[in-house]
Amino acid sequence: MRHGKKVNHLGRKTAHRKSMLANMACSLIEHKRINTTVAKAKALKSFVEPLITKSKEDTTHNRRIVMARLRQKDIVTELFRDVAVKIGDRPGGYTRIIKLGNRLGDNADMAMIELVDYNEVYNPGKTKKTKTTRRSRRGGSASKPVVAPAPTSKEEE
Repeated sequence: MRHGKKVNHLGRKTAHRKSMLANMACSLIEHKRINTTVAKAKALKSFVEPLITKSKEDTTHNRRIVMARLRQKDIVTELFRDVAVKIGDRPGGYTRIIKLGNRLGDNADMAMIELVDYNEVYNPGKTKKTKTTRRSRRGGSASKPVVAPAPTSKEEE
């Protein structure tokens, strides 16, 4: 049974796991996307998303909290300066996991984890959709514009 098991230990002791996740988070922030296994990507997502949320508000306290987790000053600076500006209006969901298939050597499930706002393939030009109402599928008056007929010369008199 898995009662109360919220953390995937990834086959490592606590200190090794924390160091590995900190290093992977630094690589993700630096390169904007990394390839890893699916299990590590899921663990990294829950590790890095609260840090990105903290970076939205640039205070000394938040910088110290993030620095205690990441342990690299230049990465913390890049997170607060560049990444936080780009994701400032997003209410969460800063990362995306894309499954890539199995690794050739050991058949492990591989995935690419990336920062959502830095992918130009999925976000070309950042076009925002205008809010529309749902319409019926059948062709009625809702789907076709109503055009009044032009008045003839006899109707004008």
